[in-house]
Amino acid sequence: MSTVAETTTAPARIRRWEGLPYWLVLPAVAYLILFFGWPMVEAFELAFREEGHWTLGAFRTMVDDFRFEEALRTTLILIGVIIPLQFALALGMALVVSAHLRFRSIFLYIFILPLAISDLAAGIVWSAIFTERGYLNTILQHLGIGNPDIPHIWLDPSNQAVLIGTIVVAEIWRSTALIMIILVAGLQGIPKEFNEAAEVFGASWWQRLWAVTLPMLKPSIQVAILLRIILAFEVFSTVIAIAGDGTSVLASEAYRWENANQDENVAAAYATLILVLSVVSAIFILRLLRTKKEQLLR
Repeated sequence: MSTVAETTTAPARIRRWEGLPYWLVLPAVAYLILFFGWPMVEAFELAFREEGHWTLGAFRTMVDDFRFEEALRTTLILIGVIIPLQFALALGMALVVSAHLRFRSIFLYIFILPLAISDLAAGIVWSAIFTERGYLNTILQHLGIGNPDIPHIWLDPSNQAVLIGTIVVAEIWRSTALIMIILVAGLQGIPKEFNEAAEVFGASWWQRLWAVTLPMLKPSIQVAILLRIILAFEVFSTVIAIAGDGTSVLASEAYRWENANQDENVAAAYATLILVLSVVSAIFILRLLRTKKEQLLR
């Protein structure tokens, strides 16, 4: 009998053990330290240390590089354009998926399809669309738009606005579903009674969306935008596949200095800059999109 009693109470004792949560998160912490923490420390050392001396020489070389300003400007433009457009599209997609529509599962499968494609593959697909003999010019020629003998050059390095626009289109198509999934999870956590009560009091759909859904969705919006901004600072494969050397971003410059110029110190300086910008953006988003509970805890 005592053995049975001990067996039945063992799970209860484990649940009451105060150290259990720490042991459960230990594998994740070890993984983060091994594959993120240690490489980050190594990158910092490469960025600030050359030939055994602490120096800012790598950062001076980075700033004096003729492509640094273009890379920083293009990265910030991509973030400033992509994030608002993606959020608006993702919110609309999430509302469609969460609505009680007959074929909403089909919409979900269509929306998440780009997530199955890698960054590089997505860039190659959109490069095939925008090339001179690509699908876009072929469709326009069949519609009688443009000169069939002189196809329009969409990926022209001399026209940075159009070139960046093609990257924006590819990135929006490729990763909007990521934001949508986070927003769908947030929408499913909102009790339907709140919207029903607002509807009873005569609130329109837009009023319910603005006054009920979006405020309660703020934690999910916070996570989605935060994650997307961090990933946007690291955009690389799509830019290389579509623009090649026609334009540059911070991540592509880090790659160029590491491989083409064989200078790991300057490459680490670019990586450090990306990290700093990501952290600053994260702090800004966390402060901008604070929930009421977070504001009261200040």
